[in-house]
Amino acid sequence: MYKLYYADGSASMGVRVLLEEIGVPYELLDTSIDRDIPRPAQQLAVNPNGWVPVLLWDGGAMYEAAAITVYLCDRHPEAVLAPAVDAAERGVFLQTLVYFSNTVQTAYQQTYYPDRFVEDAALQDDAARRGCRRLRESWGVIDAQIGDGPWVLGETFSAADIYLYMLTTWLSEAKAHPKLGAFPNVARIAGAVAERESVRTVYGG
Repeated sequence: MYKLYYADGSASMGVRVLLEEIGVPYELLDTSIDRDIPRPAQQLAVNPNGWVPVLLWDGGAMYEAAAITVYLCDRHPEAVLAPAVDAAERGVFLQTLVYFSNTVQTAYQQTYYPDRFVEDAALQDDAARRGCRRLRESWGVIDAQIGDGPWVLGETFSAADIYLYMLTTWLSEAKAHPKLGAFPNVARIAGAVAERESVRTVYGG
């Protein structure tokens, strides 16, 4: 059985959707993304940063949502959530996950936690505004990459579509983020993913 340190509104939700899609038993371990709430000792032992997701299984543990995504897809190939290692689409799959993690998520962090990016508190608003611009730029890159295809990888649904959906749920008018409708290809895929039973289980609806 997998164990997942989990908090609503975090990237652990995307990992939980993957576990639902794979159909394996798992246990949710409550934690928080509130920086003022102490983290469980076992969570910190795996990820000293205190972030989620953290995934545990017999004989192993890891953190970072993109890494966990690749690991679960490769460990459970029967779920067909990622191209095989030697498949032509494998490069785009890995490229997109890393771009989501390194670029899109970093832009979100800059808007939600601008204090992490500047020493001077007076510059936090500037940092947040730059994060919003970067969100528009990076989502634009993904929208163009998708093109007219029904899924991120074209004709085949994958974990990259789940990751995309998770990231779209973080868009916030209150943070002056761009609207999802500004990226029609992204919006189309997000809408399709939202209808999956796994996503309804985790996100409601």
